[in-house]
Amino acid sequence: MNIRCKTCGLIVQVPAGGRRLCGCGTWLSGDEPTGPAAELLPEEELPEIEAAPAEAWPRIEGDLSAIERLNSGYRRIRKELSKAIVGQEKVLEELLIAIFARGHCLLVGVPGLAKTLMIRTLADSLSLSFSRIQFTPDLMPSDITGTEVLQEDKTTGQRLFKFLHGPLFANVILADEINRTPPKTQAALLEAMQERQVTVGGTRHKLPDPFFVLATQNPIEQEGTYPLPEAQQDRFMFNILVDYPDEEEEFRIVEQTTTTHVPQIERVLSATDILEMQDIVRKVPVAPYVIRYAMKFTRLTRKGSRVAADKITAERGASAPRAKASEIDVPDFIRDYVTWGAGPRATQFLILAAKARAVLHGRYYVSCEDVRAVAAPVLRHRIITNFNAEAEGIKPDDIVRRLIERIPRDPNEQAAIGAGQAEI
Repeated sequence: MNIRCKTCGLIVQVPAGGRRLCGCGTWLSGDEPTGPAAELLPEEELPEIEAAPAEAWPRIEGDLSAIERLNSGYRRIRKELSKAIVGQEKVLEELLIAIFARGHCLLVGVPGLAKTLMIRTLADSLSLSFSRIQFTPDLMPSDITGTEVLQEDKTTGQRLFKFLHGPLFANVILADEINRTPPKTQAALLEAMQERQVTVGGTRHKLPDPFFVLATQNPIEQEGTYPLPEAQQDRFMFNILVDYPDEEEEFRIVEQTTTTHVPQIERVLSATDILEMQDIVRKVPVAPYVIRYAMKFTRLTRKGSRVAADKITAERGASAPRAKASEIDVPDFIRDYVTWGAGPRATQFLILAAKARAVLHGRYYVSCEDVRAVAAPVLRHRIITNFNAEAEGIKPDDIVRRLIERIPRDPNEQAAIGAGQAEI
């Protein structure tokens, strides 16, 4: 039977006599469809909705209080950041989403937009160790990972190698101007980001937990730079664009930074708090239709991976069975402007970021709106455009915007929107 959840408005198919967990976390029962949590709807009033799977998501104990605690921590961090940072609300939110989703960030912007100050202030608001690495063309891997030195024990006279930790052994790493260091050093940072360890002299050394790399990059600098390879860019969860402030924000920046006032940043969260909040984000349930909605963003960027159903049928021949309707054609603007699309890691990051955003907004379920909100920072460095796009001024953000308009909304989401408008 089809039941509308009175908590969030979603339409869920519930087997007669059974139970089903809604995306908002409300249990819907087939025995009592007209109870306080649901109402039974006639078939003619319902859109076509794919049946939900039989499995349900387990709820963690005290999940509402945990979300409330995380949301409170998020507001406190934003309050501390506002003492030193003027504006950049979207950038700060994306930074914190990545922190709670256990991801790394690449901040791209011209000099003077407070990228370094933003990261340093964020580290000051957390009870975490912090290291800043200024990348230069002569920086070697051992300069960031650490090295083994020969030391003599004064009591025994014996000489032993001792490992001296480099600046990577901290919770928050500011990799300043990451594109100014050679590929060899970038590769050492890549291992730290992916494996959360460094290898020196054949010995593995674990990095502290939590561990975040927040890198900055200047998009206009060309001389003496080493562009990040696509493999390393893919390790960053977000590519965050830091833009110029508006007129009022710039006035406040100048007014605030040209006096003797120095903001005092208080530490509001510890390493244990961060790890607990990361676990909360991982436990947030995601409805299957939200996962499939996120998959469409990545799969539609891969040109040549699928063709239209009619074309497949024609190639198979008249005797072959007709191609499935699920074999969706790649949009024309993807074929015209994209060389390489996003991989499965992009879908993983879309869901993780959507989970973190939902929790930061006080919800224990993920909506398609959360996926749309994080689509640009997740995909903009994973969509490789071609010369046609460059000639016409088409950026990855424009392609993501077109995908948002192209991908149809799920019937569950449409039903929720309709229910919300009806209540208004």
